[in-house]
Amino acid sequence: MKPIIIIGSGLAGYTVAREFRKLDKTTPLFILTADDGGFYSKPMLSNAFAQGKQASQLTSFTAAQMAGQLGATIITGTRVIAIDPAAKTVEAGAGKFGYEKLVLAVGARAVRPSLDGDAAEEVISVNHVDDYANFRRAIGEPGSRIAIMGAGLIGCEFADDLAGGHRITLIDPNPLPLAALAAPALSAGLKEALEKRGVDLRLGTTVRSVDRDANAYAVTLSDGRQLQADAVLSAIGLRPDLRLAHAAGLQTGRGILVDDYGMTSAQDIFALGDCAEYGAGSGGGEVMPYIAPLMSAARAVARTLAGTPAAIELKPAPVIVKTPSYPMALLPVPAAGKNGAWQELLHEGRTICRYHDADGVMTAFGVAPQEAGIRQALLAELGSRIRQVA
Repeated sequence: MKPIIIIGSGLAGYTVAREFRKLDKTTPLFILTADDGGFYSKPMLSNAFAQGKQASQLTSFTAAQMAGQLGATIITGTRVIAIDPAAKTVEAGAGKFGYEKLVLAVGARAVRPSLDGDAAEEVISVNHVDDYANFRRAIGEPGSRIAIMGAGLIGCEFADDLAGGHRITLIDPNPLPLAALAAPALSAGLKEALEKRGVDLRLGTTVRSVDRDANAYAVTLSDGRQLQADAVLSAIGLRPDLRLAHAAGLQTGRGILVDDYGMTSAQDIFALGDCAEYGAGSGGGEVMPYIAPLMSAARAVARTLAGTPAAIELKPAPVIVKTPSYPMALLPVPAAGKNGAWQELLHEGRTICRYHDADGVMTAFGVAPQEAGIRQALLAELGSRIRQVA
């Protein structure tokens, strides 16, 4: 019997493996990974410092422990070289493997900025627990100066997390932090909260160059200003890893295109998580690098792998922004509905923002300070508005 093969041992890969094993105890299951296969929660990387967590403390289980839990063969330290959809084989550093069905859970790669300067290659990105270990070493002792490129979700979380012990400069081309996801009122509230934490926001500009300067770095901005930093972190975004998909001839957009069942353009090859573009079978696709859609996709793909085809149900789920100085929940605006407008309301000390599309339908929201009750109320309101239109 040929195995189910999963490429990738991140949250997506291990979650679909766990869900599959709930339904099928006997089919051989292989997991191929380029790293050591340890299980950790990637979202914890951006708020681990304030909790005093070292990289080693973020890994919950080793590959051997995961193999025991899942009844799987986990091959670590092996990079997949090629996929042959016709022959149904995977070629990796550890050999060639035939598969019955294949799951791509290869995640996303950090976007590398194009920078000038003799230290441009020393800019750090944190997209893996090993990256976090390198970052912890680079930032040194409390009080060090850290320049963060990008005031999006990850950049803001890192800035808030590190501000208690370090001097943080947060740099972004937009006029407010979290501008791509949050309503302007919430972005303004976050800006004020970060500034109260001592974060120096340099908005409306980007980093042009990073040069060595004695034991530190000289960071030159596009507006001509310059600052000194002991470490430079790039948090300007992630891009789905499409290298294997392209080499295998799979259809891609921003991500690997999957249908309502998580299947790619090749029979018996599935994709989920940060590498996937969902909804390709419904006339439009969207990359959703968040936990809730990953979990929904994993459950559905696992059922399909086990012989009971199940469509992925992508229900609205707010993103919890891990900025304790300004706790926020956001339901992002759908990619296909960005011709609307935000409406803002102050109610009992909260800023509540609702987004209405061009037809007046509420399709997104944001709230700060956030808590479970108000999130559920807004989700219920969202569902009610959609049902009324339908």
